Amino acid sequence: MEAVRSDALVFFGATGDLAHKKIFPALQAMLKRGNLNVPVIGVAKAGWKLDDLKNRAKDSLQQHGGLDPAAFDKLCGLLRYVDGDYNNPATFAALHKELGGAQRPAHYLAIPPVLFGTVVQNLAKSGCTSGARVIVEKPFGRDLKSAKELNRILHATFPEESIFRIDHYLGKTPVHNMMFFRFTNMYLQPFFDREHVESVQLTMAENFGVQGRGGFYDATGAVRDVMQNHLFQIIANLAMEAPARLDAESVRDEKVKVLKAIPAIGPADLVRGQFSGYLKEAGVAPGSTTETFGAMRLRIDSWRWQGVPFYLRAGKNLPVTCTEFVIRLRKPPTIFPDIPIYGNTLRFRISPDVGVGYGTNILEPGSEKQSQLAEIMASKHPDAKEMDAYERLLGDAMRGDATLFAREDYVEEAWRIVDPVLASPPTVQVYEPGTWGPAEAMKQFGPPGGWHASVVESK
Repeated sequence: MEAVRSDALVFFGATGDLAHKKIFPALQAMLKRGNLNVPVIGVAKAGWKLDDLKNRAKDSLQQHGGLDPAAFDKLCGLLRYVDGDYNNPATFAALHKELGGAQRPAHYLAIPPVLFGTVVQNLAKSGCTSGARVIVEKPFGRDLKSAKELNRILHATFPEESIFRIDHYLGKTPVHNMMFFRFTNMYLQPFFDREHVESVQLTMAENFGVQGRGGFYDATGAVRDVMQNHLFQIIANLAMEAPARLDAESVRDEKVKVLKAIPAIGPADLVRGQFSGYLKEAGVAPGSTTETFGAMRLRIDSWRWQGVPFYLRAGKNLPVTCTEFVIRLRKPPTIFPDIPIYGNTLRFRISPDVGVGYGTNILEPGSEKQSQLAEIMASKHPDAKEMDAYERLLGDAMRGDATLFAREDYVEEAWRIVDPVLASPPTVQVYEPGTWGPAEAMKQFGPPGGWHASVVESK
């Protein structure tokens, strides 16, 4: 049965950086596609009036979304504003009044997790949660214990089917389309198993540093920032079995099964690095041991993948900005004993553009004794008409479609996998900007045959 749409959108943190960079552009895009026609109520403590919020929205669109005058006028007609302290019941009484006759509001908490409990409890006391949904922004805790506590707070007021844990990465078009790629191309099926795949490697590299966000990053690090969430999501999309149906619960069931099959990792399964110069960044604590690079080894002890190592790496100040995975197949038997043969590869690039590459054995030009793995690559640049991640996810949440949102058990399984190394992490090692992490450590850690160079890097 199709879920009922939300009839109002409330977003807490309306004056914040996330709203300025992402939310207002997403709202304008939703409106232009005809997907937004309900009141949008911003809530914050800034001493503002409604006109101040409209001016903030206009500045946001001019800087980040591209101002469409006609769409902006319509957006202004939907905007409402409530100013007040989240600890003050009067703020929520004013919100209840502003909601008017709305019966199914969606409350988007674009605020720090430490405020979730206060806001959710005051929403319930003010009568704003009946028939409502709640959309919560990541991070979903810092470890398994804190994630369970956040879930307890949310479940005290909202049933699980009304909780939408938003992670913008799942809304990106290439990530969203991975399941389609995985299950609609027949040529993948014969070799997508432990009998044919030697290893899988996944890279999420950025060629820039912390960009003035030293305070945030120093309290987070690469494992918490992108590996435990973004990279695990890609692994789940890649390794999952075909769902019985395409409803949200059937799809999410299969993703959770992947995480349940991954044993918790230990110190020997993780390399942590920190780029030289990180300690000089504003907001970084003296002597910080926060990692700006991580390389992780996982096992998936499922029927399909048992015995296939999965290698993940992510970090700042690396040689390129690129996200992609490479599947290396086992070497075939050969009738050419004097010529080296390589395992074929399949590369799927997610960003900065989308591409699929096939690594194939050929003889080197001019030689009958030397071979090489030549890659045939097809790629396409992002289409400006594609939905932005926040546009897709906010629209899905308001429609009640939870497919691209993390379920309670998924969140807790993801934290379970990394909890031991968060509690007792291996020593962080320094690496030079523009390199692939700590050189000596990475020589001993990686897929059989080594890490593949990024296509972006090799251009």
